[in-house]
Amino acid sequence: MGVFTELIAGTDGDTRVVLQEILDRAVALVPEAVEDLSYGTPALRYLGRPLLGVRVSAKHLSLFPFSPEVVSAVAPQLAGYSLAKGTIRFTAGQPVPPEVLDRIIELRRAEIDGPK
Repeated sequence: MGVFTELIAGTDGDTRVVLQEILDRAVALVPEAVEDLSYGTPALRYLGRPLLGVRVSAKHLSLFPFSPEVVSAVAPQLAGYSLAKGTIRFTAGQPVPPEVLDRIIELRRAEIDGPK
């Protein structure tokens, strides 16, 4: 069991469902991704670089695409969410929409892959 999976196992209810969905979607889109820590955050790594991380706090969940450019690219689709340079804050009651989550993962993977 990896750190991302351990984080999910330590939660319950809607939080567990939302975090599992994030992990499942990321692994479906980037099957080479592996669980690890990045900057102390449970994350998935792709080609040795952080792809996507999550953190649970008392008031919200945080999604880290480890890229301000990715957050900026999806910001117009996340009206009503709390955004910072490299963070998307959300709740289990208002998760990141699946199509936006997929776009975040795809954009970050493209960054890691570099120009083609």
